[in-house]
Amino acid sequence: MLKKKKKEPVENTEEINTTVNENEQDIDQQADENVTSPVDTLKQELSLANDKYLRLYAEFDNFRRRTIKEREEARKLEGKDLIVSLLPVLDDFERASRAMETATDVAPVKEGVALIQNKLKNALTKHGLKEMESIGTTFDPDLQEAITNIPAPTDDLKGKVVDEMEKGYLLNDRVVRFAKVIVGA
Repeated sequence: MLKKKKKEPVENTEEINTTVNENEQDIDQQADENVTSPVDTLKQELSLANDKYLRLYAEFDNFRRRTIKEREEARKLEGKDLIVSLLPVLDDFERASRAMETATDVAPVKEGVALIQNKLKNALTKHGLKEMESIGTTFDPDLQEAITNIPAPTDDLKGKVVDEMEKGYLLNDRVVRFAKVIVGA
């Protein structure tokens, strides 16, 4: 009986050893599958970097398009405030033209036109428009355009503006229209 007992454990030991060896091989295969080579690691990093780059490029492209669209909209509406402030002046001109059709006296019509002119100047001044003062000043080619020279009535008017044909205007201290002047020679 003793011999039988010894034989059974020997047979079981072989089975156990075989099972252990199979398990070790499975673990080795799984470890080999889980362990990545440096090339595979670099490929993964490269694909992540490319994905990040493409996302960043797409985000920048969207930002650029949105900015262009916003600028176009701003350009379309940049004069809106000025136009809205000029609409009452336009209404006054329409009323004045209707009043001139039936007016018999010229004095009230002149007074009405003068009031409209002042209203227009005030609206433009609120938006940064200023008239240039030219008469009696030294000729400045950066601000004025000389139409002609005439003999100066007095010696102190030589090289100075004698008359102004068209007023010059500044918008926020930048010339928008040069004054057309006559200079004394």
